[in-house]
Amino acid sequence: MVTTLPYGSWPSPISAELLATGGTRLGSPRLVGNEVWWTEGIATEEGRMAIVRTPGPVALPGVGGDGEGGAAGEGVAESPVAESPVAEAPVADAPAPVTVLPAPYSARSRVHEYGGAAWLALTAADLVADGSDNPHDPEHRPVVVFVNFADQRVYSFIEGEEPRPLTPVGPEVPSAHGPSLRWADPTPVTLADGTVEVWWVCEDHTGGADGPRTGEDGAPHIERCIAAVPLDGSGAEDPSAIHRVTPASRFVAFPRLSPDGTHVAWISWEHPQMPWDGTELHVAPLISGSAGTGEVIAGDTGTSVLQPEWLDDGHLMFISDRSGWWNPWVWSADDGTRQVLEVEQEFAEPMWSIGATSYQVIDADHALVQYGRAATGLAVLTVSTGELAGLDCPLTEYVGMELRDDGLLAVSGSSPTQFAAIYTARLDTARAATARLSPLTLLRSSRTDAPAESVLPRGETIEVPLPDGGVVHAIVYRPRQECFTGPEDELPPFIARVHGGPTGHVPPVLSLPVAYYTSRGLGVVEVNYGGSTGYGRAYRDRLKGQWGVVDVADTVAVMDHLVAQGIADSKRLAIEGGSAGGWTTLACLTRTSTFAAGVSSFGVAELERFRLDTHDFESRYIDQLVGPYPERRDLYVERAPLSHVNELEVPVLLLQGDEDRIVPPSQSEMVRDALAAKGIPHAYILFEGEQHGFRKAASIIRATEAALSFYGQVLGFSPLDVPVLELRTTA
Repeated sequence: MVTTLPYGSWPSPISAELLATGGTRLGSPRLVGNEVWWTEGIATEEGRMAIVRTPGPVALPGVGGDGEGGAAGEGVAESPVAESPVAEAPVADAPAPVTVLPAPYSARSRVHEYGGAAWLALTAADLVADGSDNPHDPEHRPVVVFVNFADQRVYSFIEGEEPRPLTPVGPEVPSAHGPSLRWADPTPVTLADGTVEVWWVCEDHTGGADGPRTGEDGAPHIERCIAAVPLDGSGAEDPSAIHRVTPASRFVAFPRLSPDGTHVAWISWEHPQMPWDGTELHVAPLISGSAGTGEVIAGDTGTSVLQPEWLDDGHLMFISDRSGWWNPWVWSADDGTRQVLEVEQEFAEPMWSIGATSYQVIDADHALVQYGRAATGLAVLTVSTGELAGLDCPLTEYVGMELRDDGLLAVSGSSPTQFAAIYTARLDTARAATARLSPLTLLRSSRTDAPAESVLPRGETIEVPLPDGGVVHAIVYRPRQECFTGPEDELPPFIARVHGGPTGHVPPVLSLPVAYYTSRGLGVVEVNYGGSTGYGRAYRDRLKGQWGVVDVADTVAVMDHLVAQGIADSKRLAIEGGSAGGWTTLACLTRTSTFAAGVSSFGVAELERFRLDTHDFESRYIDQLVGPYPERRDLYVERAPLSHVNELEVPVLLLQGDEDRIVPPSQSEMVRDALAAKGIPHAYILFEGEQHGFRKAASIIRATEAALSFYGQVLGFSPLDVPVLELRTTA
């Protein structure tokens, strides 16, 4: 039986509590001996990132099928995503992981504020260069090194013991707004003499021997380098025990030592570039544990080079967008650089966090790669020929993966029908052209309490034509709950969700926050406006110098399309977004008449103060998005939503963390004050102890319910079971 109720008022089993406490934030999996390890965010422990592992050894799955796995191709199929079974054990019967990192420790880095890889587990084989100890001996538990979020020191411990520090306490530096020494992306290396080290990306706010100071641009002087941290703990009290491996740059990433231990590769970039704008790939000889500046073998201020990986002692693979797409390249000292294959597919994603990888080296001529556009598939790449052997895998978005020599693959990902989860599989590459992947075996799902399929949304990928002949990409989710429908004479309210970054994208995967709305009778559209990744450099560069213009026009074009197609109610359109998505939300509200309401979460509202208050990583981002300052100060003022509040006529909800260093509370508070001065209905909620994005269960619940109550009041429906949000018209 189907019940007819007004859109927005359908009862739903998806509560804000379910969003906040029912799921688990899963990190990238790692293979440690015969176990799989990963991190889990615990919302009920204020978002603590715990390191966990399987309770015992993980078996190597068999390879099913008839031997005709993936087919090699001279190019890449337009859609690299294949349908393949997932051998999921019942979630309720899956053994719970063992918590390795005890409370209150939290493995989370603050390098660049976005962090990245923050831990590493070293087996006996990793610690003994000749591998003489049996790495699978249960008496040899791994040595774990991790960055603790509270003080950003590196610690070491063996499971069951108390962690001990390996790095010193950074001296107080007011401009750091927190610990002045920070670490990320631990990388184990074996030097040519057999010495085992762990290299880290080190972010130093102290200014070294010269002390804290400002640079030529007036910003605090911050240096980053690759540094080796001793495992014996000597660096905890004696900073001189920690030695630099590479020269200091503004930004560094991806330290990679050649298999013979003689050369090191890494990337660097300087302001005003971001890593998706332009980076340089260095290769230098390693002498006495340190490298000089070496040779820049690829990349420049207009070419983004990412993730170098050694194929053997003389060949280095990397990803470059020199052709207009992030494609694989290879370098050798004898032959220089060459493109492995040139296709209109992306083999990498923007490097917001340090340590994320998009491919794994199998041997000197093969790699397991992720590739695609909005959706992502897996394939085995033959480097010498550029051939791809596609693999049958149902996932369309990958968070991380690690491949062992015997073919055991641990992978984390999601799809339009599956929530994020960690799986294992076996990769058979006996013949690269017919590489096969066994069905995925579920280890851990982010949702052990997933709602019934009948209340989950179904995405429709669309391309909306633009006046200039291009298109804007979006994913439409219509209201859906099988036992409810809206009145025949009524169209549903629709919420445009705009992603942050703005250099990023929303993949076509199952999302419970989207389902929270659609199961209540609200439509949602995720907009991958110009500037989004996944569609090549030209699409990404559409936003250069046009932030606040292209993103606004693209979002409005999508909403106009939904109205013209009779999908959405033109009088009940809303918009929401966080960070850069908050900027686009506020810009759409102040510069267009398309929307009846908007929710800005820690959104950017103006640019002059923002460029001074934000963190170092993004302090020059605006140079690319708007223009250089002060030369184009006119654009900084004209584009800012705060400059156009007088044109705003609709209610706004502002959500903000009080410890946000990326978009400080001052941004939301300036908007709040302007709304109050004009008498526009609004609400401002400041969440104590939250940074850039909400991790605490109580914060997630309050923010989610506040947004639904806000939409109900403005768009004319009565949501069930949420507190009524008070809207104000004065300060």
